[in-house]
Amino acid sequence: MSRNRIALTGVALVAALGLAGCGGGGGSYGGGSDTPAAADTATVKVSDSPLGDILVDGGGRTLYLFTADGENTNSMKCDTACLKLWPPVEGKPKAGSGADASLIGTTKGGAPQATYAGHPLYYYAKDKAPGDLKGQGIDGIWYVLNAKGTAMKQAAPSTDSDGDSGYGY
Repeated sequence: MSRNRIALTGVALVAALGLAGCGGGGGSYGGGSDTPAAADTATVKVSDSPLGDILVDGGGRTLYLFTADGENTNSMKCDTACLKLWPPVEGKPKAGSGADASLIGTTKGGAPQATYAGHPLYYYAKDKAPGDLKGQGIDGIWYVLNAKGTAMKQAAPSTDSDGDSGYGY
């Protein structure tokens, strides 16, 4: 091989490796940095909370349902503005401790969003730590779920210090 051909091959290899590092991670609903990494969200499990046993992800972040989605529909009604404050639990989940594997699924169409008992699952962007319940009962339409997949409508301990309803848009 000539020196020029070796040099050209080397340049092409470096360019290809550089471009491979620029690849995107696919689509997102706009959860940004408030959405836990996919490895953390792959598991839906039950955890003890001040409300009783609730669903959380593999990292312990509280999961919510949106009553406008309806029961057992496996479809999401949360729009773009809504998704900024209520990012979806993305990907195909698996059952962790206490969760019923037969109740776990994903939404129909589009990017897969985790569901439990037919309810699409969401995070609340203002929940910053595992066990936070700041989204519980907001506007009478956002609730944590129990292990059976039903909304737990009792009030959560008040921790929202900014005085708004929490909906944020």
